[in-house]
Amino acid sequence: MDVASFDGLVGLDVRSVIAAGAEPATIEGMRQIRAALLTGRPDIDLTSTRIGSPIAQPGKVVCVGLNYRQHAAEAQMPIPEEPILFMKAPYTVQGPNDTVIIPPGSEKTDYEVELAVVIGRRAEYLASPAESQEYILGYAISNDVSERHFQLERGGQWDKGKNCDTFNPLGPWIVSADEIPDPQALELRLRVNGELRQNSSTADMIFDVDHLVWYVSQFMTLLPGDVINTGTPQGVGSGFAPGKFLTAGDVVEVEISGLGAQRHALAEYSRGGAR
Repeated sequence: MDVASFDGLVGLDVRSVIAAGAEPATIEGMRQIRAALLTGRPDIDLTSTRIGSPIAQPGKVVCVGLNYRQHAAEAQMPIPEEPILFMKAPYTVQGPNDTVIIPPGSEKTDYEVELAVVIGRRAEYLASPAESQEYILGYAISNDVSERHFQLERGGQWDKGKNCDTFNPLGPWIVSADEIPDPQALELRLRVNGELRQNSSTADMIFDVDHLVWYVSQFMTLLPGDVINTGTPQGVGSGFAPGKFLTAGDVVEVEISGLGAQRHALAEYSRGGAR
């Protein structure tokens, strides 16, 4: 699978490739994309090439709320007895360096570094968390951008604050599951304008990756190319007093050990403007 076959590295249609019975080619394609971005290629100028989401069209994005102990503490909320689930629409997903658009009426646009789990096989009603690794294609960085005013103060429905266009930068690549021996030992960091805001480890998760894949499969069928955002650690903008929310011109940098980094600027919405 030649990286050049992807339109400006805009992404890999994981669902179509796996449905065609080409899972090894999918993994090799992911590795080639990662190598190209890390070391460069003579035929691709990465300074002027847009890097798209590593998944061209995710079927669905399932998100987990309050899944880090210290984040629950900063939100002054009890540790959940079961995972809290909500959804993000596939159109929220974009490239790791694309501009994030602040929606009209926004008062509290926020950031959330998260470990994204990419599903590689159809998973429904798994018998136990021990089965989960068989269904995971790999891992990526996700920024679960949120608008807290919409989420918490406009009727108390999380989906309102989670589904604005551009609100889920993903990538820059997917690392196959066999290259991540312990997904509960990854360091997560997020900076805003150079200031370190989030600095934690997936070891602080309340419900680990295997538990989440098993749990979600009890309520909905997971399909190849689906994404699970596994929650964010402490340090979100709403966790500060007063809150430290994002404004136009801010630059957010996101990284997870072994999974690369993102860098995206914030801009105000302009009707008819390019995404």
